[in-house]
Amino acid sequence: MNGVEVIQSAPLAHDLSLWGLFWQAHIVVKLVMIGLFFASLYSWTIIINKMLLFRRLRRAMDRFEEVFWSGQSLEELYRSLQDRPTTGMSSVFVSAMREWKRSFEGSGRAFASLPSRIDKVLDVTIQREVERYESGLIFLASLGSAGPYLGLFGTVFGVMTSFVAIAASNNTSLAVVAPGIAEALFATALGLIAAIPAVIAYNKLQSEVGKAQSRLEGFADEFSAILVRQVDERLAAAA
Repeated sequence: MNGVEVIQSAPLAHDLSLWGLFWQAHIVVKLVMIGLFFASLYSWTIIINKMLLFRRLRRAMDRFEEVFWSGQSLEELYRSLQDRPTTGMSSVFVSAMREWKRSFEGSGRAFASLPSRIDKVLDVTIQREVERYESGLIFLASLGSAGPYLGLFGTVFGVMTSFVAIAASNNTSLAVVAPGIAEALFATALGLIAAIPAVIAYNKLQSEVGKAQSRLEGFADEFSAILVRQVDERLAAAA
């Protein structure tokens, strides 16, 4: 065996660290890995922001319910909230009270149709609140479903290029095959690392959205009943 044959048959040195696997991968596989990394980073940003949002929302709802049922007049509570940014139950309350105020500026017919208009305002406000809570969750769902496939694409492409290189070198030893396969499988691992937390977080956050929506709808029903009762009393007094 001459010197050239010895060099060709000797296994190439491979860096099997995570950085080495990335750096030695094909450019297409690198792009897939980079995309999955930034998608995972963005998904964690959404997850943390949403968890903090729902924590603040639960506390704000608890404080508002405590004030609302404390016996304070609706007029005083409305005046304290109308000029401030509101969220959750306070948004539902302010929107309904704003419609209630407008009814006194209209005719008696407008006042008589107030209950139906209040219900529509409450529904629209709740829908807007829920849409705000759900913003960004579609990305988590998309990453959870597409992430493994993106990683698999990188793996397939990496394995394909590895076998092409094996055929060109005419060497099928494990020392030659293993590094290329490891580089390819690294893409699948990144896809799973990005997708699994996204799926778990999506299910958890979607459950939080459902709980918040249920609380808003329950409060809206109670508040609408209070306002409708006052409308009936005013109509009965006017008659």
